[in-house]
Amino acid sequence: MNQQQTLWQFMQQQSDKLLTQTLEHIGLTFISLLLAIAVGVPLGIFISRRRSFAGSILGVAGVLQTIPSIALLGFMIPMLGIGAKPAIAALLIYALLPVIRNTYTGITGVDPSIKEAAQAMGMSKSDILRKVELPLAMPVILAGIRTAAVINVGVATLASFIAAGGLGEFIFGGISLNNSNMILAGAIPAALLAILFDVSLARVQKLNVKKLAAASKALVVIFILLAGFYLAPAAYGSKLLAGFTPEFMGRQDGDLGLKEKYGLKIRTLVISDAVMYKAAYQKRLDVISGYSTDGRLKAFNLVTLQDDRAIFPPYYAAPLVSDNALKKFPLLEQTLNLLSGHINDSVMTELNYRTDYLHETPEKVARDFLVKEGLFRPSRQGNDGTVRIGSKIFGEQYILAEMYRMLIEGNTNYAVSTKTGLGGTKICFDALTNNQIDFYPEYTGTGLLVMLQPDQQTLNSLGSNRDKTYNYVKSEFYEKYRLHWLKPIGFNNSYALMMRQQQAAALHIKTISDLKRFLDNK
Repeated sequence: MNQQQTLWQFMQQQSDKLLTQTLEHIGLTFISLLLAIAVGVPLGIFISRRRSFAGSILGVAGVLQTIPSIALLGFMIPMLGIGAKPAIAALLIYALLPVIRNTYTGITGVDPSIKEAAQAMGMSKSDILRKVELPLAMPVILAGIRTAAVINVGVATLASFIAAGGLGEFIFGGISLNNSNMILAGAIPAALLAILFDVSLARVQKLNVKKLAAASKALVVIFILLAGFYLAPAAYGSKLLAGFTPEFMGRQDGDLGLKEKYGLKIRTLVISDAVMYKAAYQKRLDVISGYSTDGRLKAFNLVTLQDDRAIFPPYYAAPLVSDNALKKFPLLEQTLNLLSGHINDSVMTELNYRTDYLHETPEKVARDFLVKEGLFRPSRQGNDGTVRIGSKIFGEQYILAEMYRMLIEGNTNYAVSTKTGLGGTKICFDALTNNQIDFYPEYTGTGLLVMLQPDQQTLNSLGSNRDKTYNYVKSEFYEKYRLHWLKPIGFNNSYALMMRQQQAAALHIKTISDLKRFLDNK
């Protein structure tokens, strides 16, 4: 993306996609909210009648709401797959607590003398509920529904992690690509939707009982239509289905390059790399945008397609260190460079396999490797200042951060503070430039395309040459940001398109061009 492009220009350019994602976001929020009402209001009524159950039911609903959003989405995938279904189920769970609690509070808050008067008039319990308690409790109940709606609009941004769409695609893609316009293009509509839902429900709060009943019938009709669209089984046909990460979708060495250089047109879902490998293994996706040294290649029996037109530049890993850190810690550079040349592609893949699939801790994997290579030294428990290490939010970065921690603690008198799992490139880079961390492991291809964003002529001159790319990135980063690229570690973790090995062999697909020909012939 052009850095000089205004937010308005970006939103105009992406208007079709923005409209689609906004409608998806509304649909996810609306369906989950109505389901929460359908479940939460009866539960609230039940515990208002059986108050001994109130503590346990509200307690369970409260505990469910404390589960981290992305973890809850991950739990849903084995049961419901990827897409809208697990997202709606997770949003339903998050909306339950305010609906149940406010229904219970509203009904139990009705003046007992009013209920006694109604009973004296000969009204049955169900009549009292429908004609007295619910109408009087409705403002409190609707306040809970308003709270649930606002919560769900925010949480629904995470639905993009599991291919459910929504405005999160722009937000998380922008964070990964260091594109503020993309972040705002998702965040502003999401905030406006939260306000719209809240204002609309505030108006509903003012309706009388008859109008509220009519509005409820209209909502049920809308719910049925939306549910049919979101929850019906997807009919993908005979062509292949791809799953690409939000970052991959917006990169020249990603979906944009595939379309431009290969003319590749494939039906695509946007999905987090945390779940896309398993989705491919479970045959929910046919093609994914993976990383060439990822351990899940081995774990899930995937194969990388040859990039025969070279759209993926070299992605050699190296420590990216601030100028201030090198001045403050004189021994830091030579210590970090101890790792240089010790890890090639196959070694990194094996290390990632141990964390990604065998679930060994990054600390154990890092220590075992350093011991094997003769690089491990016991910690000196130094007090000559604290080096702050950052990392992105995937296993390989955790391993590298642990290796660097052990090298620093064993070879210097510096203490170490690790700030792992900082998210995508933008968060790590901003933390480094704002002096929140001293260094983190980065990749030359990311530095080139995400941060520097050179013109096409420069990219063509660099091609896929490892040394040219490294030297260019090293020079430009120091000139623009006063950041240092130290010696490359030795492995190249580039983007790659992947398929299940058995499927690729059956379809005779070895290269990305083979994939394009297969799609064109279908």
